[in-house]
Amino acid sequence: MTSFTSPLLARHLRTEHQLREKISRDFLTTNVHELNVVLEGFPRGAISEITGPASSGRTTLLHTALAAATSRGEYCALIDASDSFDPHSAAAGGVDLTRLLWIRCGGQADRALQCADLLVHAGGWGIIALDLAGIAPQMVRKIPISWWHRFRLAVEDKPAAMLVFEREPFVRACAALAIEMAPVKPVWEGSHTDFRVLQATKLEARSKKPVRFETARFQARALATRA
Repeated sequence: MTSFTSPLLARHLRTEHQLREKISRDFLTTNVHELNVVLEGFPRGAISEITGPASSGRTTLLHTALAAATSRGEYCALIDASDSFDPHSAAAGGVDLTRLLWIRCGGQADRALQCADLLVHAGGWGIIALDLAGIAPQMVRKIPISWWHRFRLAVEDKPAAMLVFEREPFVRACAALAIEMAPVKPVWEGSHTDFRVLQATKLEARSKKPVRFETARFQARALATRA
């Protein structure tokens, strides 16, 4: 007796297999315990969108994620659209710079997208971070939605976690995870009215997709040391 599988059944089985792979998706730690409890981490094979105003902790979250990945021996790529990345503070935060590819784009969003496209399709990365936070939102808003669909499809069969940093959410439906960062609350040391030392900053992050009602609250200590 000859076995026979219809094209419709084959497509169904293939779709079910892809769905099971997404359900059992691996997560890359954020390296922040309070955030991992709420979110599990950044999903591999998907886009995570991190948004927030200036001084909301986006860079801190970028550094902690890169530090976690590079400390495990993974190679990471950072597409720095506005040339705002500071390697010295990243190294102080635990990032192994020998395992980080840093691409500066001189404020050109289109160049950043092209670089991200090449890296996502090449594969072999633990994290691909696209930092558009330094680009004006009205410019990011002009990016065609087709770019985000292209990235979503390209990364879904890769072990990389793609992180997109912006001031406002633009990836939206193409992101598997969306984190909203709140403005930072500084923690000062000293009682003098004219001179105090920044000891730490209180950060808040909330998952907007999937919706989580818990807010992850954690602190980032200031990197500067006393003379």
